[in-house]
Amino acid sequence: MAKDPVRVLVTGAAGQIGYALVPMIARGVMLGADQPVILHMLDIPPAAEALNGVKMELVDAAFPLLKGVVATTDVVEACTGVNIAVMVGGFPRKEGMERKDVMSKNVSIYKSQASALEKHAAANCKVLVVANPANTNALILKEFAPSIPEKNISCLTRLDHNRALGQISERLNVQVSDVKNVIIWGNHSSTQYPDVNHATVKTPAGEKAVRELVVDDAWLNGEFITTVQQRGAAIIKARKLSSALSAASAACDHIRDWVLGTPEGTWVSMGVYSDGSYNVPAGLIYSFPVYCQNGEWKIVQGLNIDEFSRKKLDLTAEELSEEKALAYSCLS
Repeated sequence: MAKDPVRVLVTGAAGQIGYALVPMIARGVMLGADQPVILHMLDIPPAAEALNGVKMELVDAAFPLLKGVVATTDVVEACTGVNIAVMVGGFPRKEGMERKDVMSKNVSIYKSQASALEKHAAANCKVLVVANPANTNALILKEFAPSIPEKNISCLTRLDHNRALGQISERLNVQVSDVKNVIIWGNHSSTQYPDVNHATVKTPAGEKAVRELVVDDAWLNGEFITTVQQRGAAIIKARKLSSALSAASAACDHIRDWVLGTPEGTWVSMGVYSDGSYNVPAGLIYSFPVYCQNGEWKIVQGLNIDEFSRKKLDLTAEELSEEKALAYSCLS
């Protein structure tokens, strides 16, 4: 029996990430090859013409799964009835800008969009925040959409997770699909901690620990971490634009695993509301290793955290606490 269409909102849909993301959603990359979708695309009035151009291209692509397109600059129209919201729109960080420079502008954007989702989205709407500073934008959204359960609000650290997988696969010259269970802890920023202590690689002789195969702790504790932390900046330097294709792909991965579940024995990284696990302060949106079943995520528990890792976890939590304080000061 044919499934009912799922309404998926993409904000900032005329931008670089939005332009890469909407065809992926329409093609079934996000929700599966048998799931029809209705796309809701929101952008700011100066981008209205470009947004209409994206809509025209979606029509021209004749995607069989795409059952409708709403392209609008009206936040209420965009949010009405949506089941999944991918919040890509935000004030962009440009080369040389500090994250804190963009905080106050994004607070006002997320305040208004949260209010519209609160009033008009479908019950049990799942929200993924992509725009930076992603963790803190998600926290602001949660603040102004109190009826959306905290378990339904997340931010994107899957891009960092995928970057970590990519670095390990290149280093070991293995398929990226054979590497699993890296972790991104903390903030989607340069303080994040890409952790391979529990990661494994599928080999002809069975699963082997990444550390055992790389045999270079100096690289894993140094260059590997900084490469993942600074990858976004490296791409801005190379492209003169921020990551778009990889961010769109990661957003699809994040939602797909959240909705359809993670494979048995595999976990992924998601920025979620901290419950105090791993001594991370409750009340932050912090990236943890999670597994997903039946449309819900759960934090992977019981992992051993060594002294090196503990310091990294605490450092990124401190930055998030500072960002939270700064964001809340912008509200007053």
